[in-house]
Amino acid sequence: MLIIGIGGGTGSGKTTVVNQILSEFPAGEVQVISQDSYYKETSHLTFEERCKINFDHPKSIDFELLESHLKALKKGENVNQPVYSFKTHNRTGETTITEPKKVVIVEGILILSNTELRSLFDIKIFVHADSDERLMRRLKRDIAERGRDLDEVLERYQTTLKPMHQQFIEPMKAFADIIIPNNHYNTVAVNVVKSIINDQL
Repeated sequence: MLIIGIGGGTGSGKTTVVNQILSEFPAGEVQVISQDSYYKETSHLTFEERCKINFDHPKSIDFELLESHLKALKKGENVNQPVYSFKTHNRTGETTITEPKKVVIVEGILILSNTELRSLFDIKIFVHADSDERLMRRLKRDIAERGRDLDEVLERYQTTLKPMHQQFIEPMKAFADIIIPNNHYNTVAVNVVKSIINDQL
């Protein structure tokens, strides 16, 4: 099994890169796991308390569960991936059965920040985008898909997103095997990744 970790800041274009890779292969050949499914379970907190959690800090992620799931997949076992709701800031209680594939892509803003998780990746990719571009994408997504208002998104960006990016995400470029600029020049880097996956399949 080839495990690829794709990190980068919020709104950097990780999902776009993942989709570019997936488009080259038959359906079902590549498994994708999102870090977003592994936010910690917070049922013991009120909704107001959950709203105050810093979701851009590594402590918000259940890295132990994600690591154990990757190890189980490598052994050929199915895992029950949590389903997370951004509207309630909590897991829904439901799970999704995730099957092992020849190639597994793990994507998320903080996946390269965890040493143990990083050691499981055969290829580490960092998707880079300009900070203004990332903010615009984050605004559009959070308002359209996650029920946030403009003031809330800007407040969160200023108080948590930006400082957490500078502290925990941007420095992770140092661990990347490939850095992909998220613009029209990213074709070569994506093609390199596709070639490596083709060899594996």
